[in-house]
Amino acid sequence: VHWKKVEAHEKDPKDPAGLYGTKNLKDELAAEPWDFVTIQQASIKSHDPETYGPFARQLRDLIAKQAPKAEILIHETWAYRSDDPRFNRKSPVAGEPATRREMYEQLAKAYDATAKELGLRVIPVGDAFDLADRDEKWGYKKDEKFDFAAATKPALPDQTHSLHVGWNWNKDGKLAMDGHHANLAGQYLGACVWLEVLFDQNPVGNAYVPKGLDADYAKFLQETAHKAVVMRRAKKEAATPR
Repeated sequence: VHWKKVEAHEKDPKDPAGLYGTKNLKDELAAEPWDFVTIQQASIKSHDPETYGPFARQLRDLIAKQAPKAEILIHETWAYRSDDPRFNRKSPVAGEPATRREMYEQLAKAYDATAKELGLRVIPVGDAFDLADRDEKWGYKKDEKFDFAAATKPALPDQTHSLHVGWNWNKDGKLAMDGHHANLAGQYLGACVWLEVLFDQNPVGNAYVPKGLDADYAKFLQETAHKAVVMRRAKKEAATPR
């Protein structure tokens, strides 16, 4: 998407398709002395390594030129919730992940390969989501008892420890599923990962807990974020030639 905007602007500087509001990407990057600039793949395509190139490299090179003082990082997105409709298709699409775990494994591999190719650090939010989802005590478990056919607003299935928005009543008064986007817990988990990667601050023990988030669960999310970052560092060190 971002590279298409670059191309659109180069073709016609007045084309709205090449702008972010009133500025193009080059101007946005040159607007401030950025410390960090991050790139990522759209989550729906994150499992497919073929969709990363050549755009990731082109963006990396453009950012390096327009914001030379900034560190460029790759933000690893996360897998969708285990009960997302993507994993419940009657006719699976070839190459598409069939489960949450499979989606994570594929996207993690694609992000790792891209980061290695471009020489960039990874913000391992996807790793943290996977660790949290797989935890026996704190991981999300689908509510098998909820009767969707008989449900009336505002009733919802039990979604304790979900990292995603999940089931909700939309503006049309219909029960809808959003297994893609992070909810408060998922956002907090991701923020803890960003905190440690960008500022080298261990989130464990941080006093800030968003209103509405259980303190014990927040502690688990802090510990999970730290674990993901430590694992990522160890993985990088193991792969570095000595």
